Amino acid sequence: MQVRFVGCGDAIGSGGRLNTCFHVSGQSVNFLIDCGATSLPALKRYGILREDLDLILITHFHADHFGGLPFMMLDAQFMKRKRPLVIAGPLGIDIRLTRLMEAMFEYSSATKPNFDLQVLALEPTVTRQFGAVTVTPFPVVHGDSGGPFFAYRIEAEGRILAYSGDTQWTDQLVAAAHDADLFICEAYTYERTVKNHISLKALETHLPEINPKRVILTHMGDEVLHKLDTVPHMAASDGLIVPL
Repeated sequence: MQVRFVGCGDAIGSGGRLNTCFHVSGQSVNFLIDCGATSLPALKRYGILREDLDLILITHFHADHFGGLPFMMLDAQFMKRKRPLVIAGPLGIDIRLTRLMEAMFEYSSATKPNFDLQVLALEPTVTRQFGAVTVTPFPVVHGDSGGPFFAYRIEAEGRILAYSGDTQWTDQLVAAAHDADLFICEAYTYERTVKNHISLKALETHLPEINPKRVILTHMGDEVLHKLDTVPHMAASDGLIVPL
């Protein structure tokens, strides 16, 4: 199993990076975590076949994590997708997706897909099974709009992958990522406190209690990107492939 960072940037494209989208693939799994606005061209750039995806997990409804879905739906119609697809995320995802599709492509939400599409709301801390993928969402803290907001703990093919989503520090991250084989965590600032986001120094304070086997930083602002040579953790880059 492997993770490919299709995009790992923030909402304003710091460092010229693409919006958040991670592709997880293995012998029995093929899914995305988040689908930011730039995801479709990035997936095409890296030769990732959209028609092979079984699941798209959404952490929250900000455009850099959610805004690529209307493009993906349009692409699925044009390529006459047949494979079933599940899109899952926080409560309200069905209404949010309809509204977003209508805002971007009028009447598109009324077009019946050629494939079996399920848009499912997940409940915080309630584990769901999607084929060979086990998903547990945890509520995190990322502001008053664009939510609810999730971190994910994902189990597949004998590995545990955790992703913070966008959030300020919350103890829910310990529950989501404890002892994970890989913890992908945002590090928006270096040490400066910014509401609704984690600084690298705040993350480092809590890493002993999380105890992940590996950490990869994502969603980094310019402050962190300019200091990567001195950061003692692996940092994501667009296109990076990491075996799990």
